[in-house]
Amino acid sequence: MRRVAILGSTGSIGTQALDVVRGHPDDYEVVALAAGRNADLLAAQAAEFGVDPRWARVCGDDADTLAELASHPDADVVLNAVVGFAGLPVTLAALERGRRLALANKESLIAAGPVVNAVRAAGGGEIVPVDSEHSALYQCLRSGTRGEVHRVLLTASGGPFRGRTPAELEHVSVEDALKHPTWDMGAKITIDSSTLVNKGLEVIEAHELFGLDYDHIDVVVHPQSVIHGMVEFTDGATIAQLSMPDMRLPIGLALGAPGRLDQPFGAIDWTTLSSLTFEPPDLEAFPALGLAYAAGRAGGGAPAALSAANEVAVEAFLARRLAWRSIPEVIAEVLADGVGNVATVADVLEVDRAARDAARIVVDRLACRS
Repeated sequence: MRRVAILGSTGSIGTQALDVVRGHPDDYEVVALAAGRNADLLAAQAAEFGVDPRWARVCGDDADTLAELASHPDADVVLNAVVGFAGLPVTLAALERGRRLALANKESLIAAGPVVNAVRAAGGGEIVPVDSEHSALYQCLRSGTRGEVHRVLLTASGGPFRGRTPAELEHVSVEDALKHPTWDMGAKITIDSSTLVNKGLEVIEAHELFGLDYDHIDVVVHPQSVIHGMVEFTDGATIAQLSMPDMRLPIGLALGAPGRLDQPFGAIDWTTLSSLTFEPPDLEAFPALGLAYAAGRAGGGAPAALSAANEVAVEAFLARRLAWRSIPEVIAEVLADGVGNVATVADVLEVDRAARDAARIVVDRLACRS
């Protein structure tokens, strides 16, 4: 029996994680829950799974409360499904205590990669990724040694605007950007997918998770979203992980790895799957992917600034204050202003604060232009 803390339990990942637990009552026990705001759903979840109300809280982005819940004395696994930079306290608290961190919050690792990895080494914690792409790499990397890996490939659906030219993306609406072709996700990550920011963040995350150089991490657009990641080995062999889009598969693996669930999620009907296609990403139409590679290679505080600037820009777009095409403009201007280093949590918080302040100034100027 593994005891699980699910933080971000009322969101897309959290509710699907509880669905996995619901189907395996003899394997998992939920000991803590956290929600950003949905008190009624949280209360229903706590009642269904028998969670002590003291360990089921609506905490928004309250760092202390999130860290406390992630530090539940009985938790074996902490699922971090908190949205955005607010997930950092969960990541640090779980790893400090030597727990398994099932990581669905990419921003905390991207913004604070050096700090997180130092805490992971000191505390003895383990990170198992929940993102479908990183879960795929996690699985494929079992097929060889690190020295045998030539490169890894992250697949991208291309989002709702695949194939459109920059001119055709001039007047994107919020409603258009929220129509993801294959995945059902929260608003922020769906917008990130539409700009390919999400794929850029995943490139940085792959670097931090697996210790891979950026020259050996590639992105390929794969509209069917059936192949989630591939590893190409030095002898030319490529190992891929395939499944139909269903986040319960990588969630279940992250909770129970190295074991697999006995319940199939995303199994493929090979009699109906007619084609798998691939194409390179269009960096002219989606410049945010190139910005992410540049921030990752720059290191220091650049990934944290990228993540913070993007959060501010996406919030402004969802509030209809900023044009969709201006999201990468905000990121580019913040990165061009220069960022500091990140050796401590205080450094990360300062870079994040400064980048957000700078991004808000840029948003205000671009909003007036629009």
